[in-house]
Amino acid sequence: MSSKTKSLNLKRLLSLPILSVFVLVGFIYYTTVFIFLEDWLGLHSSSGSLNTLIFSVLASFSLFSFLVCATTDPGRVPSEYVPDIEHSDASDQESKKNDVQLRRCDKCSAFKPPRAHHCRVCKRCVLRMDHHCLWINNCVGHRNYKSYVILVFYSTVTNIHSSVIIVCSAVLKDWAFNGTISLKIFYICSAVMTMGFSFTLGTLLGWHLYLITRNKTTIEYYESVRAEWLARKSGQSYHHPFDVGLYKNITLILGPNMLKWLFPTAVSHLKDGIQFPTVRDSL
Repeated sequence: MSSKTKSLNLKRLLSLPILSVFVLVGFIYYTTVFIFLEDWLGLHSSSGSLNTLIFSVLASFSLFSFLVCATTDPGRVPSEYVPDIEHSDASDQESKKNDVQLRRCDKCSAFKPPRAHHCRVCKRCVLRMDHHCLWINNCVGHRNYKSYVILVFYSTVTNIHSSVIIVCSAVLKDWAFNGTISLKIFYICSAVMTMGFSFTLGTLLGWHLYLITRNKTTIEYYESVRAEWLARKSGQSYHHPFDVGLYKNITLILGPNMLKWLFPTAVSHLKDGIQFPTVRDSL
């Protein structure tokens, strides 16, 4: 990666949404550890120290995954990329040329590899594009999709842990001795916020785990809904061409080594993002 590209990736961090995430993470960490956990177990007790350690590790992994996802280029289409048209008979050749024409980007006026799409925010085509995420100020694509999923996983677990600490602290607190209205409101708002984040992130995690098992992107999911409808209408069945089986679908995203699945930087298994295995390849 060139120094210019690295500089552009680091500049992504200088945006209001990303700075808001840093502030929010700092607020949740501080209140969870130094207010709710201190009030519930005490930071100097063995159980308090253990919870502090676990929560700190989860928060650190969440923040690290966030930085990796935000600063990693999702995948650029090589400027020299040209689709490969196989030699065949005239009619088939004409069909292939039409397909190639459909894969030319209207915005970039350049060829697009399979699964690549144009991002109107980034103003370029992205390899295996899933979506553009406002909160990381970056596209989620071929090179950073794994780190995005791992980010959502760690963030979900971290918020669930925070919710448990807040609820336990509220239940065991002596409200008769120290139960001002403002303090009660603070506890309620904090619990609602962390549980809301837990539900939202958990739902997002479930969605992307589903996509991983089917080897689809969010864009491809909505495209396949229409394709399935058209297939049923014509009395045929539709199978997503990149769905090559549950285990292989998972390893294509997370990697073949299960011990590295939760490490956002373990992406040595990723190929060039131009070609992907299909069902036809295994026939």
